[in-house]
Amino acid sequence: MTDVFTKQPREPRSAEAEAAGLRWLREASECMAEVVLLDADANLLQTRRVSEVSPTQEAARQAGRELARIHAAGAEAFGAPPPGWEGPNYIGTQEQQCTPTADWGSFYAGQRVLPFARRAREAGNLDAAGLALVEEACAAIGAAAWDTSPARIHGDLWAGNLLFAVEGPVFIDPAAHGGHPLTDLAMLALFGVPFREDVWRGYQEVTPLPEDFRAHFPLHQLHPLAVHTLTHGRSYARPLVTAARETLELLG
Repeated sequence: MTDVFTKQPREPRSAEAEAAGLRWLREASECMAEVVLLDADANLLQTRRVSEVSPTQEAARQAGRELARIHAAGAEAFGAPPPGWEGPNYIGTQEQQCTPTADWGSFYAGQRVLPFARRAREAGNLDAAGLALVEEACAAIGAAAWDTSPARIHGDLWAGNLLFAVEGPVFIDPAAHGGHPLTDLAMLALFGVPFREDVWRGYQEVTPLPEDFRAHFPLHQLHPLAVHTLTHGRSYARPLVTAARETLELLG
């Protein structure tokens, strides 16, 4: 079929995990990729094919509005997987924990940043001093008070997972779970989404953001930077350490 995109990942139950995330997020926005077929036995997933066009400012604003609506749909807890899904959660090819947690700081530090930073250290991609700084930043995150409710987040929203079609933006390849809304925005900023200020404007048409929301991006970029330091090598260690230092400055 030419109107579908087929993927058959190697990671166990990865197709099921992605389908569960897509369906959960699509409850809040039809701008999520649509699942056409899931073959769990073959670990195969088909989604509606996206015919891409060049992004525009208005499409970026629409992406922001739709992302805000997805976040506003909420989740049962931080780290909560899509309802009914008890299998693994992946970011790219890497499995990550999804244990529902009442406090965002402890969830983010303990389930998202530290596991990948420590594995990056074991792989030789992050030195001892760098890991110590990341651990210090995570301790500060865990100790801080976070006045936020669990959002229904994409969880792996780098620029390549936001496509633009004739009919508008399409989000693909989620690592969906309950999290902090700024995490998705920070990842879009980290990996250079087109017309990002228009994304922020569209988002705020639905849900206002704090005036200093950009200042919190380094904190929320610790997770993807730790993952990339593990999977893509030492070139990501310096930005990871820089983000940890900026997190400590932010949290005082």
